[in-house]
Amino acid sequence: MAQTTIDGVTKRFDSGDDTIVAVDDLSIDIRDGEFLVLVGPSGCGKSTTLRTIAGLETVSEGNIYIGDRDVTDVKPKDRDIAMVFQNYALYPQKTVAGNMRFGLKMTTDLDDEEITRRVEEAAELLDISELLDRRPRALSGGQQQRVALGRAIVRDPAVFLMDEPLSNLDAKLRTQMRTELQELHDELEATTVYVTHDQTEAMTMGDRIAVLAGGELQQVGTPMEMYYEPANEFVATFIGSPSMNILEATFDGENIQLPGFTYEPTDAQREALDRDLRGDSLTLGIRPEDVVLTEEPGPRTTEFTASIVEPMGNENVLHLDHELGEVVATVAGGQRVREGDRVRVTLPADHVHAFDGETGQTVFNRTRTEETATGVIGSRSNSGGNALTDGSGTGENR
Repeated sequence: MAQTTIDGVTKRFDSGDDTIVAVDDLSIDIRDGEFLVLVGPSGCGKSTTLRTIAGLETVSEGNIYIGDRDVTDVKPKDRDIAMVFQNYALYPQKTVAGNMRFGLKMTTDLDDEEITRRVEEAAELLDISELLDRRPRALSGGQQQRVALGRAIVRDPAVFLMDEPLSNLDAKLRTQMRTELQELHDELEATTVYVTHDQTEAMTMGDRIAVLAGGELQQVGTPMEMYYEPANEFVATFIGSPSMNILEATFDGENIQLPGFTYEPTDAQREALDRDLRGDSLTLGIRPEDVVLTEEPGPRTTEFTASIVEPMGNENVLHLDHELGEVVATVAGGQRVREGDRVRVTLPADHVHAFDGETGQTVFNRTRTEETATGVIGSRSNSGGNALTDGSGTGENR
């Protein structure tokens, strides 16, 4: 295990007359034994970042440290890392045992007895001992993934690097493998950097999450911090499914004005708007589960028309129309709403976020209650404690 530091890393690619900045001045401290997830949309720079840590891409600017060693210019084989790829990259002519042994035979001076011991221990850990004599074509996708993991584990590296390793699996197997990877990480207590475009994987697996967009770091924090305290509108809308509702508005110095609706901020929200809003334009954000259907009128209440109702069993997802825009709400499955119904909706003051209309930066976030602070949206823990209840170390935000 080792702390890994990405210090001011920039990666540029020359494409004819153009220069593409894939990663722009990225700095993240990855703690010893931490499971850090790099997440963002396609083209955000997450895989390029992983490849610079591995040494598969050269760094244009900045430095990378593993432990107290600067590995910026060190060859990949000498960085003490192990990488698990999206496509598994197994040798088809070799058995499972042969695939797991190959890296050790090529890059270490270990004798056959020690290599065999490591392979057998990793196979037992991954529950693939009975597969050691098979070849990859005789394995399922999940079994091939375990072999790829085993090949990395036998190297006993300082850092594991995983580039969307579950993306080729079906939905049910991905869920199973997410759990197994968490259990494996907790048992090995290994520093892991995991790349995915799937925010569900990020939320359920990461001790901390680093959200990237356009090659720039947007925020680093625990899943709870990302969900309840996003640094900007991009993070707020990227994390969570269904996505956070975003409503364009203006602030007149007293109230927040939306088309056909006036939202009355609390004193604390008004103070934040006066202090941090650059102009008068902003967007209000509220997560679908925080939208409340009510029968009583109120200062933050207006009527919508239900245009689409998506029954999900335990809940219904409602698409509600209003001149201020569409709002998505999730309500209990037993709460009967039909398409075309008029419903009264409240946007509770302690559940609303606001973002600057010019910069997208957060002006204020929803109130963190005792319930949200104790990790009710799910959690995972490691030797460092519960990732959702540990509010320390939010890292650098941009």
